[in-house]
Amino acid sequence: MFRLITIEREYGCGGGAIAAELAQRLGWKVWDHLLTEEIARLANVDASTVKRCEERMDSAFYRLAKAFWRGSYEPKSSLGSQSFDTDCMMSMMEQITARIAQEGNAIVVGRGAPYFLREQPDAFHVFLYAPRAEKIRRLLQDGSTKSSAEELVDAVDRERIAYVKHYFNADWPTRSLYHMMINTAVGNDSVIETILHTMHLVEGRPKATDYEHPKVPSSV
Repeated sequence: MFRLITIEREYGCGGGAIAAELAQRLGWKVWDHLLTEEIARLANVDASTVKRCEERMDSAFYRLAKAFWRGSYEPKSSLGSQSFDTDCMMSMMEQITARIAQEGNAIVVGRGAPYFLREQPDAFHVFLYAPRAEKIRRLLQDGSTKSSAEELVDAVDRERIAYVKHYFNADWPTRSLYHMMINTAVGNDSVIETILHTMHLVEGRPKATDYEHPKVPSSV
């Protein structure tokens, strides 16, 4: 029986909203911005410190992390004698997803969750995508300007590709990880119904995967 859903998504395809609606349908907890809030809590960083740190990334890969976690907290604080960085964030994320897996009844959005939970037998993995025009339309609907929407759609996923390659030595998306990949241009309701229906159809069946173990992030 599936107790977890991971949702990876192209930027602008509506993955966050779909995850929230799906969680409401199931009565499950959704770990999206809640994940970054948990990272901030564990790192002992308040919101004002997080906001100040958003303009001070220490490395190229920390900037990639900013794109991958866009709209979320990106703390930088003292943890022992070393500062909070992307490697530390990934290590903490691995611990948090393991805890989420134990608790179950949860939807995890992005943040490398399908890689961390790739061997979890009760996890159902979904990748959401959309045509560029659909992603821009959704971003405009959410209040972005056209120029900003076009820039983000073109840039964020390129940075996610580099981020996943660096931390997991994998292509993004890694198709063998997912039970299904859905074009969100069909509409949120159709996406949610398809996910629920497919979960019911494949429940209890093993999912073959040829994905190798990712690199372990450097400890901090």
